[in-house]
Amino acid sequence: MKMIMLGAPGSGKGTQAARIKKHFGVPAISTGDIFRKNIADGTELGKKAKAYMDRGELVPDEIVIAIALNRIEEDDCRDGFLLDGFPRTVEQAEALDKRLADRGQRLRFVLLMEVPDVQLAERVTGRRVCKNCGLSYHVAHMPPAEEGVCDSCGGALHQRNDDREETVKNRIGVYNAQTAPLIGYYETAGILKHLDGTKGPERVFEDIVKVLTI
Repeated sequence: MKMIMLGAPGSGKGTQAARIKKHFGVPAISTGDIFRKNIADGTELGKKAKAYMDRGELVPDEIVIAIALNRIEEDDCRDGFLLDGFPRTVEQAEALDKRLADRGQRLRFVLLMEVPDVQLAERVTGRRVCKNCGLSYHVAHMPPAEEGVCDSCGGALHQRNDDREETVKNRIGVYNAQTAPLIGYYETAGILKHLDGTKGPERVFEDIVKVLTI
């Protein structure tokens, strides 16, 4: 079960990726998490990635491709994986297809979360993340019991730099310009599955389960 989750920032990819991981027992691999870990650890890769992410721009292909392709060759990906945040360009998709083909494998599903741009911006700018455990909240739709404090671990909540309004608008614009062509790429391959991301998380996941158990 080798899959990709596509969708603009705020479309709900991360939420659904976590549910898929738990339900189907495959690792959910987020390139965003990999970059943030490198940033927190102060690695050279992290410093380079941070400059792009803070501007809401895509990290260059050569950096992203190397990280993602090495990750899917780890032991926990032997029976499947879900990629969230990779590929983001047709060039990255072609690199992934080639690596899988070299191993006699291929993608089975590409899940596309569809949400209007206006809703995307509102979702992302309202997001708050725990500095300690990484749990996400939303100031309007899923606030913590105590403002600014994580319900789970008591850590402080903050707004990531790439979730601020101007950066979010740029991230959505970058997605539409550079990542959206992947829709046609995977539509042609016959593995793209459209999902209405405006539904509640439970209903979206019900739709995903139906798609993945066909």
